[in-house]
Amino acid sequence: MKPYAPQPKVQGTLDPESPLGKYRQIREILRTHARTVCQPGYRLPPERELAEGFNVARKTLRQAIDSLVEDQVLKRVVGVGTFVAHPKVDLQVRLNSYSEEMVRRGMVPDAHVLRFEEVPASGSLSRHMEIDEGAPVIRFSRLLLADGKPMSLDENFMPSELVPGFLNDPPPISLYQSLHERYNLILEWGEDQIESTAATSEHAGLLQVDVGFPLLRITRYAFVGEGLVDYSVSLYRSDRYKLFVPLERQGSRSPRYTTLR
Repeated sequence: MKPYAPQPKVQGTLDPESPLGKYRQIREILRTHARTVCQPGYRLPPERELAEGFNVARKTLRQAIDSLVEDQVLKRVVGVGTFVAHPKVDLQVRLNSYSEEMVRRGMVPDAHVLRFEEVPASGSLSRHMEIDEGAPVIRFSRLLLADGKPMSLDENFMPSELVPGFLNDPPPISLYQSLHERYNLILEWGEDQIESTAATSEHAGLLQVDVGFPLLRITRYAFVGEGLVDYSVSLYRSDRYKLFVPLERQGSRSPRYTTLR
């Protein structure tokens, strides 16, 4: 649904007998409207129109909208308007596969395979994987979706010697599950490096965002014992994810999560 299409009218009136102040009543009316009537990307009516409809000052109306922006229910675009925000998936660092994680969240995972091939390790890749330059590796690139919407671009590299015959079968739906079932490789621990980046024209086309759109780049090293099994680079849409990182004080109890994603 295009954000500039005609929008459903905001339903609800203020109750002068309510113990809640006007801005809180407006906030809950708009919250209900955003979550039950609108789709992500819908644009709300202008503040002037909403203020007149509720018969309140624009300052009161703006206070309600500010609160919903802070709660990530709404999103302001300067000079354009206020929109219903896309719900964000909390990106918890665990060693689960993407499909396992989306199913756990009640979403339908899907993937478009971009590359599934054996390639020689480049100089940069060999350094990251600590293997000889030119050594054969499996390259598995996918556009990952949830409920039909693009979420991230994932590119995984695995030493070919660890997964003989991997290319003989179709690309796996769940990479980690396939590694477990076919090769008894159960990823035990890993390290993630997280940084921001901007979408190139290639990334933008696949993820359906503008060139330069902010992305989360996560570089992962996943191990069995001391051996690297999977090296991956993932590009996440920043409007679809929020980062959740459990913390602990050194020397205190064990962390809540002891593995990654």
